[in-house]
Amino acid sequence: MYRRTKMRSGWIKGSILAFAVTAALLYLGSIKMEVHTHSERLQRAHDNDSIRSQRIIHRMDKMEMNINRLVSLMNNLDKKEPAPQKNPEVKKERKVVRKLYPNSALFRKWGNELSEEEQKEAENLFQRYGYNAFLSDRLPLNREIPDTRPARCADKKYPEDLPTISVVLIYLDEALSIIKRAIRSIIDKTPARLLKEIILVDDHSSNEDLMEKLDEYINSIHEEVPGLVKKIRHWEQLGLTQARLSGWRAAVGDVVAILDAHIEVHVQWAEPLLARIKEDRTVILTPVFDRVNFDDLALTPYIPAADAFDWALWCLYESFRPEWYALKDESQPGKSPSIMGILVADRKFFGEIGSLDGGMKIYGGENVELGIRVWLCGGSIEVIPCSKIAHIERAIKPYLPDLSVMVKRNALRVAEVWMDEYKYNVNIAWNLPLENHGIDIGDVSERKKLRERLNCKPFKWYLDNIYPLLDPLQDLLGYGTLINDLKPDLCVDQGPVPGNTPIVYACHNYSPQHCYYRSDGQLYIGGIKSHKYSSNRCLVDPGTGVYPGLYNCKLAQQKNFHMLWDFKQKGQIQNRESKKCLEVAMDEDGYYKLVVQQCSGQSWKIENLIKRHGKTAGQGPEDNILLHNN
Repeated sequence: MYRRTKMRSGWIKGSILAFAVTAALLYLGSIKMEVHTHSERLQRAHDNDSIRSQRIIHRMDKMEMNINRLVSLMNNLDKKEPAPQKNPEVKKERKVVRKLYPNSALFRKWGNELSEEEQKEAENLFQRYGYNAFLSDRLPLNREIPDTRPARCADKKYPEDLPTISVVLIYLDEALSIIKRAIRSIIDKTPARLLKEIILVDDHSSNEDLMEKLDEYINSIHEEVPGLVKKIRHWEQLGLTQARLSGWRAAVGDVVAILDAHIEVHVQWAEPLLARIKEDRTVILTPVFDRVNFDDLALTPYIPAADAFDWALWCLYESFRPEWYALKDESQPGKSPSIMGILVADRKFFGEIGSLDGGMKIYGGENVELGIRVWLCGGSIEVIPCSKIAHIERAIKPYLPDLSVMVKRNALRVAEVWMDEYKYNVNIAWNLPLENHGIDIGDVSERKKLRERLNCKPFKWYLDNIYPLLDPLQDLLGYGTLINDLKPDLCVDQGPVPGNTPIVYACHNYSPQHCYYRSDGQLYIGGIKSHKYSSNRCLVDPGTGVYPGLYNCKLAQQKNFHMLWDFKQKGQIQNRESKKCLEVAMDEDGYYKLVVQQCSGQSWKIENLIKRHGKTAGQGPEDNILLHNN
């Protein structure tokens, strides 16, 4: 694309030069005619003047001959190098450009026309930022993005006397052009009377572009709107939660919007948020995201959806409650169990309800904690479909190579403060023992005092009234790796996916080997779902052959597979219907296989057991089999 632009520019310059030469020839011709005419008039009376005129005409003839040679040369060049779009040599050159990074996610559908040097630059920037900073640097800061709001949003009218808004942009090592574009879109698409300030919070970036060059851009903004942009820089890396808190503390607007810096706001994004908070200051809001692709930076619209989570506290999108769809109006706010991290709130109410948990580290969990706390302690969470924000979904995130380490730690912290007897479900989701998991979650005493001071409801109320789709896992007896005493170095594994044949495989303790045994006799392999609408994969005795199967539990029930098992720790696993046992056996090739056969007394051991003392840990009735942590 860039080479084509350069060639087109050269063709235009050549056309202008040709036009100038042609004009010169025409002008020269007209002068010659005047000189000839003047010469004929003077010839009869002034021979000397006539001679001088003839000399002038001779010189002009010579000039005309030289100019004609120049025109001829230009015509020959045009014949050798026609317009770029018709040049087969140029096309051939594009085809033979070597692809330096055929396996890079950046070049799967973008960058076919880049030279090798451009590919190197683009890939280096991609590895640095996790998105296409090469392309971002070449796009206008005020580029147009499509209006993807529900149709009725454009017709809505909002009060003139709305609250003012402080917009906080948090970042760590973003590309400079990305931050500039975020600032530009906020200024262009937020009414000046409502936009109190833009606060940049730098969580100790190492990118030098975000020092003087960003300051220069801020100064240029201040020529347009004096004092609009403020900049805060952490002197050490404190993580997302602390960056958001720094921005909130510095804000002075009536409402604070805490956003990522890799965003662009849509038209009329602020008004529906401010109008809703004007109606109810206790509601915490989130816009609807559109995805900006990390490779080509094109926008993919997202429909309105609730922000939710699983027991590991990973975020996910989910349908709204049925009453929202009954409205048949996609422009209406929808209740949501949580938020995705981008939030808009009454600045003072946000502080009254506890802002964010400053004990969270680096990344993850703080948004779920806020969602649970707001619902339990007197507020509510809503998604506003008429407010849309375009958000780059990075291929590579900053902070840590493996963010799960911090998400796990922060999830356990949330569970300890807010989830009461259901807190152990977070341990189960992360395959951690119920006690002595060895992870330091920090001091939670102040957060527990906050809960008491706000007179918050129990977590069971949240499950019953706000998030009934979350499965409380009430009848789980054991979870983790499942090992046969005959071969303790092998673990039960879900096997190849797609596929329906579980296997035994060298123990690695990742999710394909996570098993779950429930009191009704179902035995799941390969993970457990957090939601009632999801179906797990059940171990079954199909009733034919010697190998067990692994099927969606609902499908297994429809097919009348034998899917219920009796199991006690360090005992056999026997099917309740077929009476066959799950065992390991060596095949003719010398490899161990998982089989169902007549019971031979093989014993099994599951990694984590749930001790029963009545209805503890949110895990069911007193008469369940007594197990203990191993």
